[in-house]
Amino acid sequence: MTTHPQRLYINIDHVATLRQARRGDEPVPVEAVRACERAGADGITAHLREDRRHMQDADIVAVAAAVTTVFNLELAGTDEMLALAERLRPYQEALVPARPEEVTTEGGLDGRADPARLGRS
Repeated sequence: MTTHPQRLYINIDHVATLRQARRGDEPVPVEAVRACERAGADGITAHLREDRRHMQDADIVAVAAAVTTVFNLELAGTDEMLALAERLRPYQEALVPARPEEVTTEGGLDGRADPARLGRS
């Protein structure tokens, strides 16, 4: 069995959740990125939902530019989001399905539902 050192990726989505709930400009996700990396995080994860409920496109672009460790982008497999990921070139991408009525992601990806689309992703 090969052992690998543990890695700590911090998901900064709730920084944006708090900002959106306050209907303001703070807290700023990029500031969270900097604080997490200063504290020793090995990477940063951010999830851009189709409904833009938390993170906004501008947040994702700014976070991608600010991360000095590893950036993991979680997104839906839509053409629009895949184009954004292709432009930003995160270290890692995770396809995360979401339904409009859920508060947080509740399910997984059904690869049998549309295998051709999944293959293009």
